[in-house]
Amino acid sequence: MGLVHIELFTTLDLVAQAPGGPDEDPEGFPFGGWQVPLMDEVAGAQVDAAYEDADALLLGRRTYDIFAAYWPKAEGNPFAALFNGIPKYVASRGTPDLPWAHSTRLGPDLPAAVRELRERHEHVKVVGSLDLVQTLLRERLFDRLDLWVHPLTLGTGKRVFDTGTVPANLTLLDAPVAGPRGAVFLRYALADGTPATGDMGAPGRDAHDAG
Repeated sequence: MGLVHIELFTTLDLVAQAPGGPDEDPEGFPFGGWQVPLMDEVAGAQVDAAYEDADALLLGRRTYDIFAAYWPKAEGNPFAALFNGIPKYVASRGTPDLPWAHSTRLGPDLPAAVRELRERHEHVKVVGSLDLVQTLLRERLFDRLDLWVHPLTLGTGKRVFDTGTVPANLTLLDAPVAGPRGAVFLRYALADGTPATGDMGAPGRDAHDAG
């Protein structure tokens, strides 16, 4: 069975809306392109590595439209060759025109469709698409969560964890890595079960245990 990877750029207050430019998702959001001044060579190499094994993209409708307008014309960009060549699956309630080569709209039963993609592909990458991400989080239909956390807060915008969030355990797969401009890369895997609880004041707990 393949893996579904969620790839997101986020702020410290976990806003992930329109990191790459003012036209990505402008309605009511004044900070489009907030990530651009904080990009550096470390984050760039991490992003490159994150997509090396991608054999499919899973996108929401808005992200698909942005990508379809850009990547077919992005000659000379190594991501263009990858994104243009692999299958693209689009989660949409409507029946949109999908002009980008190798694009398919998923059926109305999104959880069933994503489970089928796991059987067909090894590494399905979800980019942006925050409404879709909420569904994947709610249904526990992801295997990896990659977050690039940037040193700023916005106080407004669409967040990674919102109405689709359910209690879940995750495992940190690699030690966090920070770039020179302060972005920290965190890679998690979905783990079994739901979060446990405890009592810091319970008998037998001391300062060492609390740490």
